[in-house]
Amino acid sequence: MSFTALHRAAGVGPGPVTDALLDAAVAAGAPETDDLDWKSKLPQAKGLPEAEFPKDVAAMANSGGGVIVFGVRESQKAATGRVDVGELDEAYERSLRSAAITAISPPVFGLNVYRLGVKGNRALVVEIPASVDGPHLIYRHEYFGAPVRNDSDTVWMRERQIEAMYRARFDERRHATEALDNLFAEAASGRDTEKRAWLIAIAHPRVPRSQGRLTRDEARGVMSKAEPLALQYAGREGIHPLVSVDRNNPRPGLRRWVAVNTATSARSIWKEAWAGIHHDGSVTLAAAVGGHRTNNGDGPFEGWQVGSSAIECAIADFMALTRVTADATGNDEYEVRVGLGWAGEQPLTIVPNDNLGFADHDGSIPLYRYTPVEATVNAIERASDYHWHVHDLAQDCVNQGGVLDVRMIRPPAREDQQ
Repeated sequence: MSFTALHRAAGVGPGPVTDALLDAAVAAGAPETDDLDWKSKLPQAKGLPEAEFPKDVAAMANSGGGVIVFGVRESQKAATGRVDVGELDEAYERSLRSAAITAISPPVFGLNVYRLGVKGNRALVVEIPASVDGPHLIYRHEYFGAPVRNDSDTVWMRERQIEAMYRARFDERRHATEALDNLFAEAASGRDTEKRAWLIAIAHPRVPRSQGRLTRDEARGVMSKAEPLALQYAGREGIHPLVSVDRNNPRPGLRRWVAVNTATSARSIWKEAWAGIHHDGSVTLAAAVGGHRTNNGDGPFEGWQVGSSAIECAIADFMALTRVTADATGNDEYEVRVGLGWAGEQPLTIVPNDNLGFADHDGSIPLYRYTPVEATVNAIERASDYHWHVHDLAQDCVNQGGVLDVRMIRPPAREDQQ
């Protein structure tokens, strides 16, 4: 669910973007505002990057996000009725998203496009998310400008406005780094890293959009959806941390829900794990990955030895939890960080399996320091694209230890490889 300018104009609470919602906003004669723009006609797909559409998107992004609605007549900036915009297809949607990426610098990602109505009453709603990458610039040959909404009009920023927005961007990046540092340190705190290696993974939304606190039932629902999604990413083999947490009974924490470790017996403590879902949409996962037992007769690993499959399973679980949490909290882009914590004397070693499934202790290089891997991901993008993010993040994590490739995470072929 989301809460857009259309919901506000229609006088309703958070919910999906529907044809009935648009009808209600138009019937109310909703006026244009800095986050709502009525347009009667769609721009032509041909030449879209040079049309007004990128300028309108950039202006909304520079103003905190908003909604552009195609298929509404207006008079004196207020909605007066619906107009059919014609046939719409996925190719046109792709053109809109492409224009927001190629014709705006830096690009505006994460457009939500809704096709509403039936023949004779069709409309298109484009939801532009708030951005922390402003100012977004429009280039026309050797000239450029930064558009912004001024109530119902689009105007060009003055030099001081552009300067202030750049300063806000740099401040946000610093604050985002501080937020990641704090989350990472908190998730790593108290782990027995002098005895065994731990994987610490955190995800923080770039622009937290949660409208309130998650209920226990909502947190339980997130956990229940994340586990099967993780199995889609990495399969059922290996040690999945989400299997070792109490998914059905999350406990309250500071502005979060915590799935506590259930691997507490002497026979299972080696796969200890903890997971957290924060009310702002942040996600944390801490999993013991050193000293795992093996199924091939090699005997248990030492605390500094980490099976590459354990990393893959943990990444799959973490990314599945992030994707489901994003959907539940209304977030999209996330900054993620994954690290291995080890404080023992021996160098950390990531151990892959050979083609027969046995541990290949000669297939890696010793690590005296593991550098956390960071990435920015859109957690609500197309499923196949997100699956590739899961793969690439896991590959970066194991590559650092001299392991060439992942074996368990098998996303579908990329479109450019088909």
